[in-house]
Amino acid sequence: MAYMDGFVIPVPKGNRQAYRDLAAMAAPIFIEHGAIRVVECWGDDIKPGKVNDFRTAVIAEEGEDVVFSWIEWPDKETRDAGSAKVMADERMKPEDGQDMPFSGARLIYGGFSVLVDEKA
Repeated sequence: MAYMDGFVIPVPKGNRQAYRDLAAMAAPIFIEHGAIRVVECWGDDIKPGKVNDFRTAVIAEEGEDVVFSWIEWPDKETRDAGSAKVMADERMKPEDGQDMPFSGARLIYGGFSVLVDEKA
């Protein structure tokens, strides 16, 4: 059964292209190491919640938008092995002096077992 990694990330609006470039660079590396699919989505219709929402979950600040993304793996075993390979891959290391285009301290992520997967 498929396994998903999910992410919610605050990104300054001015870093949209830099984030996209980073995501486009990283996606093939995840796929090379076993991922089936990598999806990155820029929030453009996030309603404020009464208690919590995507923005408050990542403590998004004024001038930041929220990215919602997921990586699909064939199973958890492939994900565990693939994630370790991705983190060890030299291509994923930032270049000297390169800042990440998002706040890693406020990034939320986790692994999820699929319960329902229906397609049209």
